[in-house]
Amino acid sequence: MKLKFILIPLIIIAIAVYSSVYVVDETEQVIVTQFGRAIGSPKAEPGLYFKLPMIQQTNYFPKNLLEWDGDPGQIPTLDKTFIWVDTFARWKIVNPLIFFETVNNVTGAMARLDDIIDSAVRNFITSYPLIETVRKTNRKLDTFEVGISDLLDTRYLGEVTLGRQKITKGILEQSQPKLDDFGIQLVDVKLKRINYVEEVQKSVYARMIAERKQIAEKFRSEGQGEARKIEGNRDKELKRISSEAYRAAQEIKGKADAEAALIYAKAYNKDPEFYTFLKSLDLYRNAMDKQSALILSTDSDLLRFFKSYEEKAVMPTMD
Repeated sequence: MKLKFILIPLIIIAIAVYSSVYVVDETEQVIVTQFGRAIGSPKAEPGLYFKLPMIQQTNYFPKNLLEWDGDPGQIPTLDKTFIWVDTFARWKIVNPLIFFETVNNVTGAMARLDDIIDSAVRNFITSYPLIETVRKTNRKLDTFEVGISDLLDTRYLGEVTLGRQKITKGILEQSQPKLDDFGIQLVDVKLKRINYVEEVQKSVYARMIAERKQIAEKFRSEGQGEARKIEGNRDKELKRISSEAYRAAQEIKGKADAEAALIYAKAYNKDPEFYTFLKSLDLYRNAMDKQSALILSTDSDLLRFFKSYEEKAVMPTMD
């Protein structure tokens, strides 16, 4: 019985001591409240701390960087181009006491960030042309596409005077003074993604298709012109080769005919009678056959050799 009376107070004391001790981690900072009101200074250094049990409460807040990811929204640029803008930011709690008294927790802070950062993003996007949000310098694009350069030269894309990097910096600078009242420091703001709205996408894609068709038609016309040029050169070369070959053939044929005539002339001069006889035989062979009929006089030159043959056959031989 005595042991029971001793244990109960010890347990109560142990619970009181346990509830009066709290630990602050390296990534945390603590505000101690009493009946809902903050008391003392924030505990930002890691270590072991004490508070009144049951009366005082500890409120933990992260000390490291926190992520804010905004909802994508449709925003018109200064040149009336509607785009979808997706933004994200990094922030941290630099004054946990003010943070606790104003937004109370991270969820409340996110709602404030939504309002402030989204408003700043909309203000800057609508104040500048699209090219300012997309690019940061006037550096020549290092992309290359055959045939597209001629089209780009005819369309003015505008000059970058501010640039994307300075726009995001302006969004941060415009948002930060409003966040100071909540004990929040905005570390960085970035445009995660920019895209055309669906209606603008269709017109952009249609223009890109038309440009590619124009490039393809240009290549086709150039190819057809080059093909006609090659075909013309081919026909010209064929005619040149044919004419040269015909001339060479005629020269060879002429020389051959001249040599043949010379041979015939020499042969004819050696024995004109025999030559005449051979030519007559050729004529008989070609002109006289079973289906041919000739009516000639007896004194025709064509039958001269037949008549001479008959005369020799009739004449008696002399021994």
